[in-house]
Amino acid sequence: MIRPLKTLLNSSTPLVLSAGLVLSASPIHAETLRLLTWGGYAPDSVVEEFEKETGIDVEVTTSNNEDMISKLRATGGAGFDLAQPSQDRISSAQADFDIYKPIDLSKIKTEQMTTSMLEATKKNTSFQGQVYGVPHIWGTSGLIVNKKDAASVKDYTDLCNDDLSGPVSYRLKRPTLIGFAFAMGEDPFAAYENPERYQQILKKVEDKLVSCKPQVKAYWDGNDELLNLIRSGEVVAAMGWDAGGWKLNSDNKDVSFIAPKSGALGWIDTFALPRKTKAEDAAYKWINFVMQPKIAAQITEAAGNFTASEGADEFVNETLKQQYQDSFSKDDVDNIKWYPPVPAGLEEMEGKVLDRVKAAG
Repeated sequence: MIRPLKTLLNSSTPLVLSAGLVLSASPIHAETLRLLTWGGYAPDSVVEEFEKETGIDVEVTTSNNEDMISKLRATGGAGFDLAQPSQDRISSAQADFDIYKPIDLSKIKTEQMTTSMLEATKKNTSFQGQVYGVPHIWGTSGLIVNKKDAASVKDYTDLCNDDLSGPVSYRLKRPTLIGFAFAMGEDPFAAYENPERYQQILKKVEDKLVSCKPQVKAYWDGNDELLNLIRSGEVVAAMGWDAGGWKLNSDNKDVSFIAPKSGALGWIDTFALPRKTKAEDAAYKWINFVMQPKIAAQITEAAGNFTASEGADEFVNETLKQQYQDSFSKDDVDNIKWYPPVPAGLEEMEGKVLDRVKAAG
């Protein structure tokens, strides 16, 4: 960004000015926003528009959840002005390391945000009665279905249907346990603080997954493995991520991502303020800027996932717009089950269940 005459004004070299040129009495100092984020969340085109509109420079550092916590923990919340951790990684990090400061919602144009996502994020990032995050990028896992061969699959447990024309696939990971629990009428998130009740739910899901094993072609590990299983026709329905389903749909219109009846499972990457931010006003300006629908659509195109900007799907390319709208009605969006922070001990319980399912004959 060009800062007119800044260098000259700070120099001892005499200036010779043409007639009519008026200089400000004080030098111009540009503000800088230091953003700690994920790849694709701050594309060059958006950064350039923001800098042009506000006069604020943006320094982008790409990271991930573990690295964000590590960087901010090492400095006590210094070094960055705005961070983008996932919503389920904030309250525990704040409790343990005091690296964030509360969000002032009065400074955010919350009307630009999808209400259900905003409310879920406020709830899941609250600590000691204060909110520490607001939503930005989100995505889900749900069902990827070849509607020609598996039209009956509408929810996770339908992957166990005997009438499917081919085998199915899912991961032996915690999202499968959570998804099946919701499809079986349970609310595993509500049982997070009651280990005994959570264990009862896990036992119910374990029995279902063991009975479902004959229908399973493979338990996939990586996204590419899943996509290849569906492309080849070896699998007719699976649990998978929305972006993967849309990628497949671009090649085969019979394959689509479906939001399950009991609710897709959702993650949200947030905006959070490091405790020692030096450019708080700039951080709020960035949040409000990128949540404008047309700007948010640019970020979706770069990141591959949608944002919580209300109405931004109308401004993405026509293919992605149609895929999104085919997968998610407004009710489907409002029915997404957002991952809350995981209490200590639960993942160990889940791991034992997954091991038993894998070992079952």
